[in-house]
Amino acid sequence: MSKTILIVEDESAIADSIAYALRTDGYCPQHVALGEQALAAMRAPEPPALMVLDVGLPDISGLEVCRRLRQFSDAPVIFLTARSDEIDRIVGLEIGADDYVTKPFSPRELVARIRVVLRRLQPPVRDAAPAVQSGATAGLAATAGFELRAAEARILFRGRPLDLTRYEYLLLKTLVEHPGHVLSRAQLMDRVWTDAPDTLDRTVDGHIRSLRAKLRVIDPGADPIQTHRGMGYSLSA
Repeated sequence: MSKTILIVEDESAIADSIAYALRTDGYCPQHVALGEQALAAMRAPEPPALMVLDVGLPDISGLEVCRRLRQFSDAPVIFLTARSDEIDRIVGLEIGADDYVTKPFSPRELVARIRVVLRRLQPPVRDAAPAVQSGATAGLAATAGFELRAAEARILFRGRPLDLTRYEYLLLKTLVEHPGHVLSRAQLMDRVWTDAPDTLDRTVDGHIRSLRAKLRVIDPGADPIQTHRGMGYSLSA
């Protein structure tokens, strides 16, 4: 069954080009032009699998739509905007967006990004018998209660899967792969925000706060991410 993708865009020509690319790739596009309509669509009994959200909407901003969406849904969001200001990208990612595409853009590239985000959310395929882990994988899985499943782009904590945005996943993956190592903000920016070189390093702090909050939902007493003032962050070995 094809997944429904919600396009929230007030420019019909742009919406039509996205819808055509989605249909070509086997998705079912749904288009609305207003933020309130988008929120109503996401409250439906069977909501769309992902939202492509324009920041500049006639009624409410896309940033406000995303902020309100996160109050009742974890559905992935890809921002679509004519704005190139760094602050817009940072705010969009920190309130829960999974990706950010600046106009003008290629509809085919956008669909490719949608495919990557949705693939990350697919549940893992489990074998009838558990696979034997290699020494490196076994050690990595045991790090501070985390289990990294890189092939699935998933991280488990205390045996439970974490619902992470793209950058949260990449940031935590980097820390899990280097237990006990202090990584500076600059190092984390270079490894995680490779496609957003102009992002300010303080966005690392915001994503660390978000990760800590999600870890405490699973284990209220957990604090495996250590802050080293003036140096950076590390994961408990």
